Amino acid sequence: MKNRTYNILFHTHTVSGIVISVALYVIFFAGSFSFFRDEIVNWERNQTVEITDDMQFNVDAVLDTITKTHNLYGRDIELKKYFREQQVGVSIAASKDSVAPEETKSAQFFYIDTKNFKENTYLESYSLGEFLYRLHFFAQIPYPMGYYLSGFVALFFLFAIITGVLVHWKKIVSNFYVFRPLEKLKTMWTDAHTTLGMLGLPFQFVYAVTGAFFMIKLLLVAPNVLIMYNGDQAKFYEDLGYAHPSYQPVYKKLMADVSVANYMEQTQKKWKDFEISEVHIFNYGDENMHVLLNGHLAYTASFNGMGEVIYKAKTGEIVSEKNPITEQSYVEAVKNILYRIHYGDYGGLALKLLSMLLGFVTCFVIISGVMIWLVARDKKNIPEKKRRFNERVVQIYLAICLSMFPITALSFIAVKLVEPASQSFIYNFYFIGWLALTLVFVFKKDNAFTNKTSLLLGSLFGLLVPVCNGVVTGNWLWVSIKNGYTQSFIVDVIVDRYFWFFGLL
Repeated sequence: MKNRTYNILFHTHTVSGIVISVALYVIFFAGSFSFFRDEIVNWERNQTVEITDDMQFNVDAVLDTITKTHNLYGRDIELKKYFREQQVGVSIAASKDSVAPEETKSAQFFYIDTKNFKENTYLESYSLGEFLYRLHFFAQIPYPMGYYLSGFVALFFLFAIITGVLVHWKKIVSNFYVFRPLEKLKTMWTDAHTTLGMLGLPFQFVYAVTGAFFMIKLLLVAPNVLIMYNGDQAKFYEDLGYAHPSYQPVYKKLMADVSVANYMEQTQKKWKDFEISEVHIFNYGDENMHVLLNGHLAYTASFNGMGEVIYKAKTGEIVSEKNPITEQSYVEAVKNILYRIHYGDYGGLALKLLSMLLGFVTCFVIISGVMIWLVARDKKNIPEKKRRFNERVVQIYLAICLSMFPITALSFIAVKLVEPASQSFIYNFYFIGWLALTLVFVFKKDNAFTNKTSLLLGSLFGLLVPVCNGVVTGNWLWVSIKNGYTQSFIVDVIVDRYFWFFGLL
């Protein structure tokens, strides 16, 4: 590689990394906890559920409960298991009848508990697990700015990864085995950055690509909609598999009783190991009522086995089906693979733990890259004013990033002490606490103090999380093991031990 090309790639890698560093750190730190989003939510609610996407509850009982409080006749209803928790999402479309009652002319969405059938709005169901999950793609920033910001950060991160590999290509193997902690500071940071960066390279590349795809795909596909589909957005999303078919009501009541649970049982007999995660009912109670069941084969049986079947309620016949074994289109296969490798939900607990570890390793790679940038510019030939400016920039950067560690651990304790913790409480506690810690570290102007204090506080609060859970709920570690409270045990013993582990580092 010519020197000019090398210098261009090196400076491009440095600049792109520095520009996105804070946002990228937040994405990976919050994203590391997002792998355990469901476990954290169930831990908060003192609940334990089966680790499956399958709707293992009485769907008919849920529908009967909803009909008591909502006028469903002729409307489309969707029950969707978004996450592995005790609640299921309920979407009720607006009535298609122009003379229908006023209360049915607007769409509704809520969650319903599948055991006690209590309805909750999204805000009433909010949790720390949901907060951290949404923080990793900046959903707290008004839509769509937060989504686009995280998407472009992922895109620039992909650019930084590619340029970093090209810069280190010749010495990529030899430098991997080199770590010189007793050498000068820049050498130590460079060795750590290179080695850990190579260890996490496949992980980082996957999340850069999939993150950019999820968050800015609307901008990427917009030209295709305009050119290839002549602006027909509905047709475009139908071809991508995002749209459901449409059935019009005939406005005649269906006299026969319909059991959705029977259709589910029939489908799972047809396809072994099929997990139903979505039930869509068209024209509820109407003679033209149809029932769509959507799901996938268990990941132990197939990594990419998406399937769907539609029943006509009046006759019970199958009007359409997509076999999860033999009928996977290229577009659907690619789309589903991107989702699966991003969520990391196909490999069980071991994959989640590995992904969380690699997420924290990436956080260290980001910090070490910034420290390399600072140390490389702390030279006598650089004017004192510029050196002080560079140092101040890094002090602010470290204050913002490292203060996430203790405030996240403290938030686990807060949501246990204040039950149920509302969205406003979580927002105020987390963001105000984060700001307060950041200001303390910024005004202290000491990177060593910022590092030691944040790690010490984070590890201390992390150790107190299972103690707080035991005091408040009685779910001590031995109680969780005895009663089979899997999610509670995972959060107390595994997730929060990451605070302790990295605090010691």
